[in-house]
Amino acid sequence: MTKDEKIWQIVYNIPSGNVATYGQVAQLAGLPGYARYVGHVMKKLPHDSKLPWHRVVNAKGRLSFAAGSKQYQRQKLLLEREGIVFINGRLSLNKYLWNL
Repeated sequence: MTKDEKIWQIVYNIPSGNVATYGQVAQLAGLPGYARYVGHVMKKLPHDSKLPWHRVVNAKGRLSFAAGSKQYQRQKLLLEREGIVFINGRLSLNKYLWNL
């Protein structure tokens, strides 16, 4: 299995209403220290991908897209539809972080 496939498999399993950080996905995929690589893999996904890419956020509980951008708004909307609440542009990792 390639590094990308390992990452896809982890992201696929993040439950609705939960998020994982880039670093957490890397760790679970057996790739500690590859958080930026996880971001690169998510960025390469096709626009119509069924992978729940929107459930991957940064370690501060923020979205990595520029605030107000089309991509930011799309990711935020998808997460809010799953019940995730943002306060001042952040979500609570204590509340929403995926715990295996």
